[in-house]
Amino acid sequence: MVAGALAILSSSCNDRLGWSDPDGDQRVSVVSQTLVILARAEPETLAAREFVPLNGPRLISVLRLLNAGLAMLDGQEVARPYLAVQLPRLDTDTWRLLPDGEMETTYALRPNLTWHDGSRLSAEDFVFAWRVYADYGAGQATLGPMSEIDQVTAPDARTVVIHWKHPYPGAGSLEARGFQPLPRSRLEAQYRRGATDAMARSAFWTTEYVGLGPYKLAKWEPGSYLDVAAFDGHAWGRPKIARIRVRFMTDLDAALASLISGDVQVALDDAIRFPQAGALDREWSSRDGGTVLVVPNQWRRAEIQQRADFASPRAILDARVRRALAYSVDRGALNDALFGGAATLADTFIPPTVVYYPLVEQSLARYPYDLQRAEKLMEEAGFTKGPDGIYLHPTQGRFVGDLRVNATPLAQTEVATLADGWLRAGFDLHSVTVPPAQSRSREMRGGFPTLYTVGGTPGAGAVGGFISTSVAGPKNGWVGTNRSGWTNSEYDRAYVSFGRTLDSGERSNQMIEMARLLSRSAAAISLYFTPQVVAYSAKVDGPQPFSPGSDPTWNIHQWELRASS
Repeated sequence: MVAGALAILSSSCNDRLGWSDPDGDQRVSVVSQTLVILARAEPETLAAREFVPLNGPRLISVLRLLNAGLAMLDGQEVARPYLAVQLPRLDTDTWRLLPDGEMETTYALRPNLTWHDGSRLSAEDFVFAWRVYADYGAGQATLGPMSEIDQVTAPDARTVVIHWKHPYPGAGSLEARGFQPLPRSRLEAQYRRGATDAMARSAFWTTEYVGLGPYKLAKWEPGSYLDVAAFDGHAWGRPKIARIRVRFMTDLDAALASLISGDVQVALDDAIRFPQAGALDREWSSRDGGTVLVVPNQWRRAEIQQRADFASPRAILDARVRRALAYSVDRGALNDALFGGAATLADTFIPPTVVYYPLVEQSLARYPYDLQRAEKLMEEAGFTKGPDGIYLHPTQGRFVGDLRVNATPLAQTEVATLADGWLRAGFDLHSVTVPPAQSRSREMRGGFPTLYTVGGTPGAGAVGGFISTSVAGPKNGWVGTNRSGWTNSEYDRAYVSFGRTLDSGERSNQMIEMARLLSRSAAAISLYFTPQVVAYSAKVDGPQPFSPGSDPTWNIHQWELRASS
């Protein structure tokens, strides 16, 4: 399969890439002048923070090309000033804790910043963006940091003052994904008319996008590629690579072939997966062709429906049954089937790489593979095994449900392994692979009946997915990150405290408490941390090692592309 795809790609590698200059109609040859990046899918929006919450893949590294925030986390997750001259510092005039328990941060913008279209960036663009994102009609008002901001003001064109309802630990390092400005000149008139639906459909978010990142949109060929050109007005200076083409490719074999052939120099945002990483590394190692990095970056788990209106069978509302399901997962076998044993197994959303993980382990309810303990819990819940080996309840009948997963290259193996293990343990769960078009349906994602295996940001990025205010359902149009509907008042209190605590040690304790509560309730079944693959051709200079919580393209303005010999 790989060889065939390679032949197809190689036959066209001499075709000259057509390039349309965003500032004119001149056509130029860019075979050796354009960096080609591969992404797994086409973005639904080019904004770092979308206007309406999306269910499709978030191409974080690709979106970084066009966007900039007040701060940027570098490869080691250290915040650096970006659009701001410097970042606020606690206990100074730039970061003040107020007597009433509220807080204020002040950012001074760099001088002479412009949007991609040449219009001047003003502090008022941040004020406008806050109004838009804090509007309940846009579906972003309950998500941080917007939910924590009381007001944003602009004393002058270069000063952004953010008044916070409570202490907020991320207030001094606001990236574009958390709080990006929006150009008033393009959006304000429509917003003032109250045309939320029309604004959500606006071409601004896609083919007419204007941002502040190192590259500006040149051309978008739907279903094929995205062209961007270096932005002279970039806050950190004009990028060294003049042009980038982002190609969308869902076929993993074709993606691998394009990297081997040299048609593509960089693979980001899950363009290739773990099985392709080994093949590419072997090929490149034989000729010093490039670098393949494998970084665990997503917490994979099985979410369990916990709302009576949707749960089927109803037995999954019983924590004993959920624990029995957790004890019946052979995660080692799952790791072997998917990654040859190379993935990091997960007991919770907190990765074992954090320095305080020994304390996490002490607090968790852990679920090693143990069918005897699972059977005991099911007996306590009133189940016995029927003649066919499936658990049977005197009033609820056989334990039958479904196990859903979004269609990905590993999906079939994952659900088949899980479903087979659960069947042998006594749970009749029918695997359902959800096609991409359906997986983008918020109702599909929130209204599942039994289990749904998903991946997401680990650590602090995961905790908001289990709070009661983020439950997705019919009343809010299924907008919300808590799709299983699990709620717990103690967890909510710990989350609120976590969001308002500035001391890092205390925040770690609050993370541990949330992990404890989730595990003891078996709110979700932790599986493993997904290995993310990033690949760079040897022709690309500048990429740096990065930690799981950072963006591999954070310094893309410094990358260089060496010409082909």
